[in-house]
Amino acid sequence: MDPTIQNRAAGIKLLLMDCDGVMTDGHLWVLEKDGDQKAFSARDGLGLDLLHRGGIKSGVISGRLSGALERRARGLGMSFLKMGFVDKVQVFAEVLTEAGLPNDQVAYIGDDLNDIPLMKRSGLAVAVADAAPETKAQAHYITSVKGGNGAVREVCELILKSQNLWSGLIEKYL
Repeated sequence: MDPTIQNRAAGIKLLLMDCDGVMTDGHLWVLEKDGDQKAFSARDGLGLDLLHRGGIKSGVISGRLSGALERRARGLGMSFLKMGFVDKVQVFAEVLTEAGLPNDQVAYIGDDLNDIPLMKRSGLAVAVADAAPETKAQAHYITSVKGGNGAVREVCELILKSQNLWSGLIEKYL
């Protein structure tokens, strides 16, 4: 692993991410009646559970409103859920203030152009494998898997391993 990435990950206290294209594969199922459906990775869920047990918080900043995301985030015990905001930069700043953290202790995972401003403000900027080329160009780290297919889990493992927490957290499974 690149020591620079490992050093960045070692200081992370909060993992923020977009939803569509990061926690999901980016497809949107808009139901005929109000609402939507999304498919989430169970591997991402366990990764976030381990991250939380390691004392690191998580959250989502999404431009869209989604009942499915709200249920998933609540079920995962995410600390921050900000939906329906066009100005993600302002919301990002508010989350950091609420969390009491400087930018360099925050990681952000994105997949598209509107995620770049948040990535630029993060200590660890991550793009999923199938992110837009411009988004990848701004990333410190690019996942080996696509959004919705374990990319969040990969980042959780990166952070936990960089902080020497991984082995202790998975011990009960082995």
